[in-house]
Amino acid sequence: MRVWVSGLGLSSALGLWSASALADGPPLRFAVADSWSMPLMQVGPDGPEAGILFDIMESLARQIGQTAQYRVYPRLRVQAATERGDVDVRCYAAQSWLPDMSGDYTWSLPLLTQRNVLVGSAYDTAPFELSAILGDHIGTVLGYAYPVLDPLFATRDLIREDARLQEQVLQKLSAHRYRYAVDTQWSLDWYNRDRKADEKLRAVWVIDEQPVGCVARNDPSVPAQRIMRTLLRMKMSGEIERIVERYQVHSGNPADPY
Repeated sequence: MRVWVSGLGLSSALGLWSASALADGPPLRFAVADSWSMPLMQVGPDGPEAGILFDIMESLARQIGQTAQYRVYPRLRVQAATERGDVDVRCYAAQSWLPDMSGDYTWSLPLLTQRNVLVGSAYDTAPFELSAILGDHIGTVLGYAYPVLDPLFATRDLIREDARLQEQVLQKLSAHRYRYAVDTQWSLDWYNRDRKADEKLRAVWVIDEQPVGCVARNDPSVPAQRIMRTLLRMKMSGEIERIVERYQVHSGNPADPY
């Protein structure tokens, strides 16, 4: 795991350097999943650089007067890090994803909606039928839960083929490693943005839509209620929608199901 402090282009091993001198109080520590890809977040050599979640986290920390500190973990270790108190805020999460989360936390209102889609190739124009793909390998992200499809994965009616990053799932689909993959509409649109028409992947089925928000630790060192009030203000003022619009692109496929 590495720790990055936003805006400085500096990284350090955990415990060797503190950002607390840069703000009135201790840094606000955000969990970052290393599986995220644009438009959610771009993580470069010096840490998070851009993306919807990066902009939301930066604005949140700035508005409450603390420095944003980003702690990057493999997706399967984010929950454990949160429960250990190694991070203060986790965003892009839903309570339904974390039924066994232990500890005392405060959840925000839903801030974003994640649309999960089944993705096929540009040439896959036939009407989609789930029964027709039973037994197929499906591109998925390691550690991600897919509530609608998980029962089929459990019975091996569909077979997961995991990649570490969201973008890698679509790259493997483009390379014909499998016929279909699961990803978000945002990720699909971003992936397609510079591709030729005959190379664009397309959504063949809207699997579900899930509201997601942020969760903060209830701890004397974490201003959880101020964080929640600030997120509410960001949502009600339209700031979060404006952030999303900065990164929103359309896949260019007129037949997409939305």
